[in-house]
Amino acid sequence: MADKDKPLLIKRYASRRLYNTETSDYVTLEDIASFIREGREVQIVDLKSGDDLTRQYLLQIIAEHESRGESVLPVDVLTDLVRSYTSQASSVVPQFLAASFEMLREGQSKMMENMAKASPMAKMPGFEAMQAQQAAFFKAMTGGMGNFMGSSGPATDGESTGDDLDAIKKQLAELQTKLSKMGK
Repeated sequence: MADKDKPLLIKRYASRRLYNTETSDYVTLEDIASFIREGREVQIVDLKSGDDLTRQYLLQIIAEHESRGESVLPVDVLTDLVRSYTSQASSVVPQFLAASFEMLREGQSKMMENMAKASPMAKMPGFEAMQAQQAAFFKAMTGGMGNFMGSSGPATDGESTGDDLDAIKKQLAELQTKLSKMGK
């Protein structure tokens, strides 16, 4: 049985084929995307050099989905990302993106919890699978930087949804202030 806490190790051979070390078979990029959607952490390494190729392959998966019309990233976001590679703000962008996705994930989690408490939809088959898929998506999008914000994250379970939204707005405003100071 596979250890779900450890990253799934994928080795890239000289032929560029990808080998799943858990199941001892070859996999495709779409297989890797499926593992990630299921909540698995994945690490892709070059067999010969030992270089970590995970980032390269994750970007390739995203590019393929975007090119098929499964757009998640608006053009202005992509444009800003390209700009961030050539500006002094590039050191802040990864932290900002991670914090933004963390706030989004926590807000989504709170919303799903509240829906589960108040909605008969929570009793529907597949609702838990949908929650797990959303959690895996946000985990994948933040690159596993879930603990970036530490204890200063959105409101706790005992607070109301309005307080959660206020906390998220406050954190976003703080991040925007930091970014504007970096740009000067």
